[in-house]
Amino acid sequence: MIGYGYTRRSFHLGLERNPDFIACDAGSSDFGPYYLGAGVSPQPRAATKRDLEIMLLGARQKNIPLIVGSAGGCGGEPHVQWTRHIVEEIARENKLHFRLGMIHAEQAKEYLKEKLAQGKTRPLGPVPELTAQAIDRSVRIVGMMGAEPIIAALEQGADLVLAGRSSDTSLFAALPVQRGFPHGLVWHLAKLVECGSMIAIPNTAGSAIFATLRDDHFLVEALDAATSRCTTISVAAHTLYENPSPYYVQEPSGTLDTTEAKYEQVNDQTVKVWGSKFIPAEKYTVKLEGVEKMGYRTITIFGIRDPILIDQIDTYLDSIRKTIRLRAANIGISQEDYSLSFRVYGKNGVMGPMEPVKKTQSHELGVLIQAIAKTEELSRSVLAMARVQALHGSFEGKLCTSGCAAFPFSPSDIAMGEAYRFSVWHLVEPDSPCEMFPVEIVEV
Repeated sequence: MIGYGYTRRSFHLGLERNPDFIACDAGSSDFGPYYLGAGVSPQPRAATKRDLEIMLLGARQKNIPLIVGSAGGCGGEPHVQWTRHIVEEIARENKLHFRLGMIHAEQAKEYLKEKLAQGKTRPLGPVPELTAQAIDRSVRIVGMMGAEPIIAALEQGADLVLAGRSSDTSLFAALPVQRGFPHGLVWHLAKLVECGSMIAIPNTAGSAIFATLRDDHFLVEALDAATSRCTTISVAAHTLYENPSPYYVQEPSGTLDTTEAKYEQVNDQTVKVWGSKFIPAEKYTVKLEGVEKMGYRTITIFGIRDPILIDQIDTYLDSIRKTIRLRAANIGISQEDYSLSFRVYGKNGVMGPMEPVKKTQSHELGVLIQAIAKTEELSRSVLAMARVQALHGSFEGKLCTSGCAAFPFSPSDIAMGEAYRFSVWHLVEPDSPCEMFPVEIVEV
């Protein structure tokens, strides 16, 4: 992913092979809803510029396309424009001239409400049906494009395709699909190389990956033999990455079927793959990702080592909730104006109530308190009351009058700024694959 680094040596080893194009993903929903809602990138600007500059200089040197997807981390309009400014800065500093194809992925609310009224939306997973109210409450909604808008940008002569939110695979599938290669091989190859060195061992080495596509098979290779290699296991395993099935991968235009795929070790660094199929979809669908603002978040973190308190931690935290509810009401803060929650690490901090392992008592616990409220001042106020109560509250069997919590930081209360949650996680059926994703060509 752009902004997280790769080795310059491995990239130039790939460039020496005279590739047909270079592609790299730049975003994800893994970061949660904040970055999409706030319109900022999760990656540092300097690191993003470093990765983009190496690729852009290489692409212009070879006069081949560079394709970047989910620009700026989330692919919304602010993210695309942020990346565009970095690209233009690189161009000025290196005296580059090229055609930039920007593909916009942020969606108009009226368009989505029309699709909703036409019955052309549905939930993606166990989430409620989409409503006009959920669309209106959303700060930003993006569509995840397939390969077709990227092909359209290439056909308009784009040297650099800067795509908004897109499926990771579409970046690598677009040009091979345009050139008529078998779709089963194309989409399987795209799935495997979408995360670069993730298919290599070790996957932390940051080696660029080189892929060679032919009519009846493809090859994937870790370029820096000194640091990493591809194996049949490491390559085949990636089909299951971020996917509920090891054999079927859903794309906007259909389903990749790898049930008959074969993997062969060619040499220490390279794996050969063949036998994949592609099943076209009856209806073309686009994933929607939208977020709404919840308010402002403040947190604090502390540790507990008192065995008497640890043994009754759930009861203790529940007493804090009740106490804060009363104290807040006394100073005119309604329960509807804020939410207060706890995560107890060492007990159920990751899974919460879904935790299947009922552990015996730990010798220490880490507790995170979160307060979300309509304003930052209110969030900080509620959090401060909860923090003091957690430090000095009473519990059965308590043997001291001083605090029973250890805070690792000062200041103890950390203002996190705006808080968002996903409000749209649905599929929509466009009338054509490109109607949601206008292409803009700019001479840089």
